[in-house]
Amino acid sequence: MATGETRRPSLRFGKYTLINRIAVGGMAEIFLARQAGLEGFEKTIVIKRIRPHLSKQPSFVKMFLNEAKLAAQLNHPNVVQIYDLGKIGETYFIAMEYIFGRDMRRIIPKASSMNIEFPMVYALKIASSVCEGLFYAHQRADIYGNPLNIVHRDITPENIFVSFDGTVKILDFGIAKASTQIEQTRAGEIKGKLSYMSPEQCLGKKLDHRSDIFSLGTVLYEWITGFKLFTGESEVAILKSISEGKIYAPSYFKADIPEAVEQILMRALEKDRDKRYQSAWEMQFDIDQFLSSYEFTPSNIHLSNFIKQLFSDELEAEKKALMKALAPVEPQPLDDEHVDELDPDPVADQDITPTPDAMDEEDAAPGEGAVQSMPTEVLRADKSALLSAPEQPTTSTSRRMITIPVEQSVYEALSATAERNQVSLRTLLQSVLGDFAKYR
Repeated sequence: MATGETRRPSLRFGKYTLINRIAVGGMAEIFLARQAGLEGFEKTIVIKRIRPHLSKQPSFVKMFLNEAKLAAQLNHPNVVQIYDLGKIGETYFIAMEYIFGRDMRRIIPKASSMNIEFPMVYALKIASSVCEGLFYAHQRADIYGNPLNIVHRDITPENIFVSFDGTVKILDFGIAKASTQIEQTRAGEIKGKLSYMSPEQCLGKKLDHRSDIFSLGTVLYEWITGFKLFTGESEVAILKSISEGKIYAPSYFKADIPEAVEQILMRALEKDRDKRYQSAWEMQFDIDQFLSSYEFTPSNIHLSNFIKQLFSDELEAEKKALMKALAPVEPQPLDDEHVDELDPDPVADQDITPTPDAMDEEDAAPGEGAVQSMPTEVLRADKSALLSAPEQPTTSTSRRMITIPVEQSVYEALSATAERNQVSLRTLLQSVLGDFAKYR
């Protein structure tokens, strides 16, 4: 949120009010949003709005909906919860849990910049919570007892989030598989994701839950040793490193790593998945057994205090920006003119459940169509037009939405009239309807 005197408007998106755009990328736009209800009920959430051009790809839409519907069934303290999955106009969206904290992609470098070695016990504590969330998702079944076979596929530092109250959350269940269908992904982002893939994932084999265990092992190895396990100058080099390269014991890089921790890592990183941990629960059990016998066993409060100390220079300013962003304000209709005002700002730095798909800077570059919003006038598949006016709560001064299907020829004639008079089609329609209402 801008810190100046002028507040940007809130924008209406169906039953939600968009407060601030956190990020824009190749797959989605991410918004901090508010959901209002009866008797002053309000809930702060995050809206992930799928980019319009992807909504026109049937294969992507089908995969996205199937995966997101599975993920919406997950309800666990260590998994970011999906509240709503829907479509407004021609755009699909997900409404999800809002978290105030940081992802591990930012936490580890922040500690390094302060010359603080990230504590091994905190790395294990976070990994244990991730194991708990993964096991819950992996063993989920439908109402008939049939396993849902949910696999995350993208356990990376940016998808592991630690809130400032010390809670660990896994982001983007149900999104990773669909995101692999997007061709407009930057090479650097692909390489970053490749570094945490399992051997079977690199080889294109059918995946099961053990793939996520390998990915978590890769992440934990990096946190504890300070070295990225799989690197290379090209995608092929990284793939070859994962599938054929030697995995050195963590003590090779850091001699003081306890033997029990080394055994946990090496078992999670077995390239033969039959020799790997067979469930996330098994890995969590070994981690918790070690922590319980170690000289210091961290709690959520310990983790919370540590993260707050790391980001103390940013925390207070962000709280103020967040309070300002969430202050009540009359929402405006969402259109191309107003959505550009929701640029990322200090509130966006909170990493409020963003995803790698939404952080594609190249796709978000000006002039490449990265910022797209729900148009006020939408052409239907049958080439008739859907003309809409803003939707607002019913009050004496607010507006109501009117949806009018018209033929393509009528739409073009109205557009030409608006252009000749140098007004928007929205303004023309409002003027015509307003004048007509005088003669009722």
